[in-house]
Amino acid sequence: MSCKQATKYFPIIKNIALQPSSYDGKIVLVTGGGTGLGKTLAKTYSLLGAEVAIASRRLNVLEATAEEIKNETGKKVLPVKMDVRNVQEIKSAIDNIENCFGNIPNVVVNNAAGNFISPTERLSDNAFRTVVEIVLQGSFNVSNEVGRRVINKEDRTCSFLYISTPYCRNSAEFVVPSGCSKSGVETLARSLSSEWAKYGMRFNVIAPGPIPTKGAFGNLSNLSMEETIELISKGVPVGRCGDPQELANLATFVTSDFASWLNGAIIDFDGGQRFFHHPSSFGRQLHKIPKEQWDAITENIKKNK
Repeated sequence: MSCKQATKYFPIIKNIALQPSSYDGKIVLVTGGGTGLGKTLAKTYSLLGAEVAIASRRLNVLEATAEEIKNETGKKVLPVKMDVRNVQEIKSAIDNIENCFGNIPNVVVNNAAGNFISPTERLSDNAFRTVVEIVLQGSFNVSNEVGRRVINKEDRTCSFLYISTPYCRNSAEFVVPSGCSKSGVETLARSLSSEWAKYGMRFNVIAPGPIPTKGAFGNLSNLSMEETIELISKGVPVGRCGDPQELANLATFVTSDFASWLNGAIIDFDGGQRFFHHPSSFGRQLHKIPKEQWDAITENIKKNK
């Protein structure tokens, strides 16, 4: 049974955990930084003193987010158009960051993602490949480009963070492309944590459970946001979903110098959901959807892209 008094026993703390100067002199790159969790991550790094670059395919969204964060924090945020599947765009983006801030990033948050719900038998080859290319190949592309540059700069270090999900190690029903890709991302991070530590690089993973954002929940449910939150909260022992600021507080600690001995870690951040098999779990609800409704769900997902 999930907690019935979540706000009493497990309150959401919106305050930023670290001191405002914790990232002074640091350069941070957040992929998928224009919306959702990436936007909150970028804003928090900026509030902590970092020079922040946000990257995605939609420059207009990035520019609006960069201006919004700058108005709140007083620090410049660099919007960089970058498709993580395109190696040349990544090279140009890192060049742009170096030209703007004077060096390559100290921190890279691999947050770019693609996901949607679908019965696996309805997936096209292209749909599966697209998610794998964004999540797994994209994480490798960004890490490899920045990593090579760190290796060639003897005075530079970098902390890499990957955003994964607990279900990639359990059952990824109805989200098979995402589950497969995130499993690969976790292996990538652990492998590089051993191979590249000698060059001054750390690699860690945070695997958040359900944190409501329009992009994530809009593509993963046929219900309204409110209905989805209520349903999923019943399957979390602490009785609620997570909050973007809670993830940002954990992320900014993990990539900071305060956590310099943390390397190769995979941190499940899900209120205990992965251990809790409740009859109202989200996967069980998806099994109840009739075949004829999936066409409408698929069309709605396409509209939200």
